[in-house]
Amino acid sequence: MSLKGKIVFITGASSGIGAATALAFAAKGTRLLLAARRAGKLAQVASVALESGAAQVHSIDLDVRNHRAVQNAIDTLPPEWAEIDILVNNAGLSRGLDKLYMGNIEDWDEMIDTNVKGLLYVSRAVVPGMVVRGRGHVVNLGSTAGEITYPNGAVYCASKAAERAINDGLRQDLLGTPVRVTTIDPGMVETDFSLVRFRGDEERAAKVYKGITPLAPEDVADAIVWAVSRPAHVNIARVSLTSVHQANSLLFHRQP
Repeated sequence: MSLKGKIVFITGASSGIGAATALAFAAKGTRLLLAARRAGKLAQVASVALESGAAQVHSIDLDVRNHRAVQNAIDTLPPEWAEIDILVNNAGLSRGLDKLYMGNIEDWDEMIDTNVKGLLYVSRAVVPGMVVRGRGHVVNLGSTAGEITYPNGAVYCASKAAERAINDGLRQDLLGTPVRVTTIDPGMVETDFSLVRFRGDEERAAKVYKGITPLAPEDVADAIVWAVSRPAHVNIARVSLTSVHQANSLLFHRQP
């Protein structure tokens, strides 16, 4: 299935998996609608995407936690960008690594507002148009953390378990339409994820990947592009991928 010229909307596109996904789609000649909170970094990604083959790029400064801002961003898109073909709900984060009974409530709010409510807000704004047009594909970024809870990560894991339920529920609710829904559930990926989790503590973040060859953002982006480029009658419900050094969210093989 050719992706050339299709409009791809990616949230959290300024770095990590989002940026890698933008470049992977750019190489297919798509038109990229990129959204993130960090406008400076987003502009850099947009520039590289154009150099990498994107037909066009339109950027939006957007915080998915604000449902009014999300709806307004979609409602006020220029007409030539309004008919979104592919939505990649990538925006997400983790904060802290604390025992649940000692957790920071502000961290909980940020994770739930971004990973769960932000996913809902963007989907609610975009998917109705896909149904009306009779075409579209929604890709949600999940995690192996949504399958098995790990110690000190209950709220993040819960947010990704919610993503899985929302993904599956949306697919059920779209039955009878041509709109497809996929969750991509990676294990450990080396991005700014751990740096964000530990609020810039580089030493602590580096220990997460010690002795392990994790996935790269490009690995996840490749899975996303593969899922959306299947024939129109094929829906890839779920892709779970990890490094060979990881079995699930609890089991790792760390090399000395």
